[in-house]
Amino acid sequence: MQTIDESVYLSPTAQIYGRVQIGEGSSVWPNAVIRSEAQQVEIGRYTNIQDFVMIHVGYDAPTRVGDFCSITHHAILHGCTVGDQCLIGINATLMDGAVIGAGSIVAGGAFITEGSEFPERSIIAGVPARRIKERDSAQANRLNAWQYHRNAQAYRAGDHRAWTGPEYERWLSHLQEEVAQDLDLKRLESQKLKASPSTP
Repeated sequence: MQTIDESVYLSPTAQIYGRVQIGEGSSVWPNAVIRSEAQQVEIGRYTNIQDFVMIHVGYDAPTRVGDFCSITHHAILHGCTVGDQCLIGINATLMDGAVIGAGSIVAGGAFITEGSEFPERSIIAGVPARRIKERDSAQANRLNAWQYHRNAQAYRAGDHRAWTGPEYERWLSHLQEEVAQDLDLKRLESQKLKASPSTP
């Protein structure tokens, strides 16, 4: 059974099988594959699954990805957990039982071994991967996720040039100011409250 919010952008070449849940505002890009023959795959809100990403599950391990994450090109997620506002770099691999804390970055090409756990605000790199420093990357990662959300909306409308030109520069400048003060999160919360049915 698949539960995919109607606002999610799915590339025509993305392939999704089994029990998969994808939240509001997220996007799945060309040639990404998500398979869940056992357990389940859960992807949060405003998260982007980029080109050629492979997401699978372990027999005993679901795969969970939080809100405002960027899973970048050719990354592999296998039975792992990725917290909110994380960026997983190009060609990184996360194995069964791995846990990445919120606001973290996994460097391109990193190999996260089975059962590895990293706290929030980690910079993780290497083969095998280790925590090389502490830094809160939540806002920077959220900014990247918002840019992918904009791109997904443009692709849905047939526009493949959403990241160029003066209008984009104005939008990005405004977004950077919003994210720096967490106003984007407050705006989302306000919209959610307005959309909720009022109680008598």
